[in-house]
Amino acid sequence: MTIVSPQIFKPYDIRAIYPTDLDEKGAEQIGRAIAVFAKTQNVIVGRDVRLSSSSIAKALIKGITEQGATVTDIGLCSTPQLYFASATLPNEIAVMVTASHNPIEYNGFKICKKGAIALSGVRGLNQIRDLAVQGIFSQSAKKGTVTQHDLSQEYQQFFLRENPSFPIRTVVDVANSVGLFEAKVLEKVCSVIPLFFELDGNFPDHIGNPMKYETLKPLQEKVVLEKADLGISFDADADRVSFIDENGKLIPNDIVTALLARFFPNETVLFDIRSTKQIETEIKKVAGKPKRCRAGHVFIKEQMHELNAAFAGELSGHYYYRDVFFAESPLKTIFLLFSLLKKEQKTLSELVKPLQCLFQSGEINSKVSNQQETMQKIKGHFASQGAKLSFLDGITIEFSDWWFNLRPSNNEPLLRLNLEADSKETMEQKTKEVLSLIRS
Repeated sequence: MTIVSPQIFKPYDIRAIYPTDLDEKGAEQIGRAIAVFAKTQNVIVGRDVRLSSSSIAKALIKGITEQGATVTDIGLCSTPQLYFASATLPNEIAVMVTASHNPIEYNGFKICKKGAIALSGVRGLNQIRDLAVQGIFSQSAKKGTVTQHDLSQEYQQFFLRENPSFPIRTVVDVANSVGLFEAKVLEKVCSVIPLFFELDGNFPDHIGNPMKYETLKPLQEKVVLEKADLGISFDADADRVSFIDENGKLIPNDIVTALLARFFPNETVLFDIRSTKQIETEIKKVAGKPKRCRAGHVFIKEQMHELNAAFAGELSGHYYYRDVFFAESPLKTIFLLFSLLKKEQKTLSELVKPLQCLFQSGEINSKVSNQQETMQKIKGHFASQGAKLSFLDGITIEFSDWWFNLRPSNNEPLLRLNLEADSKETMEQKTKEVLSLIRS
């Protein structure tokens, strides 16, 4: 009987409910598959703070070593720390035991090749899936060994090598999870007011997911109460970060991308298809080359490598840097923002105000019976009105004073709408019009 279901393999990672769809036996078998895929070379393993992560990691390591590969176990860590390990330590494959911001009952794996190069379905993950599901492995002549490695000092030294220091007070919410390891670096360069710093896989205060705005409320209140310069929120595996200004107001993640574009003059900068057009304006101000791309870390990293892009920002709060292995780096993002606050001697709200000149609907989901049929209807309707159409990621419709992107969900029968306009009135009117078409 198969103990690994192919359904737990998603386009970019492995995620499942523990122990119903992924248990220790399944993790061990996936470990064996990873060892075969890695040609029995060294595999790095890290894990988040979820209640099941320790036993899942142990089983994964057992499978890897039983199949003859060696393991460097870096223990509890953030996903950016795992990417750092993948780029700086000997390895063929690195595996992070995490379900990111998913609810407490989930767990899974993020997998990358040496150099923090992400695996996806067509780029290795399907091969691991097929090996794991088949579950037929030859017996290894020699069992692999496990080496424990504490990454904390190397990771800190990498980010502190230029001795940064900022006269800034910030509230940091790590949501009882591994963002704590990012916060420990921040404590070396500024004044940190901690929020939910106790590691606890029950996530008693809230799950780390800044895209769920209700999770930000304690941070917003604390920033105002403490009269802090800003607030910082990490997601559960700390590869995403969001910011709260000194007034307790959330800064949209695409506005952060627009703000940071000034640090990359004459460089190619990527931003995902859902993001504000203001990013393109800011990139061009410093003679940069703006490039829209598909949402999703695998696609963005791949395109960054192809174009040698210096920076990429995603609406979800992932920020990527060429000089941090083309991977997500919340710390680099925070340091750039701090340096801007220090240089300009302005508040965060003052810095972003000039950039918030367009009006956005936010992402709106609509349940539909047939995604492609509905999108074809939308395409035909607006093509007849002379709109500019593109199909990089779903469908993007552009007019002179407004535009929108409509994308199908990979996992649910939903269409996701993001719309932006030059005026609030146009944004509200066109959002209503497009939603009416989608839902009729």
